[in-house]
Amino acid sequence: MTRSTSVPMPPPVEEPQSGAAIDVLPGDDLRDILRRLSLADLLRAALACHRWLRVAARCLPRAPPLLGHFFHPVSISSPPPIKPKPVHYDAVFAPLDASSPRLSLDFAPEASRFQLHDCHQGLLLLEPTVSLPRMIQPRLLVLDPATQRRALLPPPPRDTVPDDLRWRGSRYYVGSALLSRAHPSKLCFEAVCFAIDGGRPRAWVASVDNGECRWRALPRDEQVVVDFHPWWFESRCVHAAGKMYWHICSSGRVLVLDPATLRFSYLLAPSALGDEFFKYRVGETPDDGRLCMATVEEQVMQLWVRGETRCSDNGWYLEKELNLHKVYDAVPGLPRDVVSRVKSIYLSDIDAGHTGRLFIQMLGYGRYSFDLNTGDLNRLPTDGVKEYGHPIYAYFLAWPPAAFLAPEQRLPGR
Repeated sequence: MTRSTSVPMPPPVEEPQSGAAIDVLPGDDLRDILRRLSLADLLRAALACHRWLRVAARCLPRAPPLLGHFFHPVSISSPPPIKPKPVHYDAVFAPLDASSPRLSLDFAPEASRFQLHDCHQGLLLLEPTVSLPRMIQPRLLVLDPATQRRALLPPPPRDTVPDDLRWRGSRYYVGSALLSRAHPSKLCFEAVCFAIDGGRPRAWVASVDNGECRWRALPRDEQVVVDFHPWWFESRCVHAAGKMYWHICSSGRVLVLDPATLRFSYLLAPSALGDEFFKYRVGETPDDGRLCMATVEEQVMQLWVRGETRCSDNGWYLEKELNLHKVYDAVPGLPRDVVSRVKSIYLSDIDAGHTGRLFIQMLGYGRYSFDLNTGDLNRLPTDGVKEYGHPIYAYFLAWPPAAFLAPEQRLPGR
């Protein structure tokens, strides 16, 4: 007779309560997961709970992330000497990659009557497309595409300058720019516009707080003499290395505005560029943000960096030089003879997105980006009818995002 034996059964496995599985993850494991997310997904994850917010805050990049570029498309043009009739297209956004948010200006219908003029600290500044007499300062439209907020700034009142009648007849308005942003969680910023009054630059500063705008005029800068017609100024500025720069056509110097002191000055370009009347652009080096100048004149790319060396030229030294003749040979249809080719090519900008790219316009043959590191020349994508216009503004998210601010840093009502 066999004896039956009972085998003990293992205890039942307890099912974890709903929602508890992710909560039991250690902080280091959760951080490793969140670090793999794109910025857009990381911002969404931070809204889940206070714990996730604290962990996500430790995963943020130190520098403001580049989301993409804003620009006004233009019609594809024919090679010179044919000049296309200018057509105004609304500004569009080209995301950096598939994970970047798809921003647009559809939340501000009035933007179709304005032209992009500056981009800084998560804000866009636009000026009217309608031409005004040069002594009149225009209204300014400021947009925050990430939060879909906007502010329409009136022109500076005449009484901001005590002796305005003395200068109004000879005043020449040059342009406007974004000066600073006080807080990323609110539409609180400063903008500046400047004009030439009697051969001296004068700035007006607008302080905007929650829709309220207050203008103040600064005295003329007597230390800076504008001894040429102000028409030669480019109306838009370039933000680089903590200051603001206005290019001057066919000049070996640029006008500089220090945002900290609101004082103007001139900065000489390398004599190798200025003495030859080369077209150059001011920008920043992509790795460390040093002030630099670049040119692609005579089919040669030169990158000059600000700094004193034994062979410096007006406080600049040549860091990189590259012959682009063979690079240009790969462009379909580009003229082979040097004279026609040089007339068709110019440097439109250094990418402010720190991508290490130069934007090069080839009249009638498209707009290209040149990679300073790899030497690759690639045509910017088109839809067959329109192409990238000039300028191309790099758009960074306002930093840090409002969701990650400590409670004592957040503004009331946010």
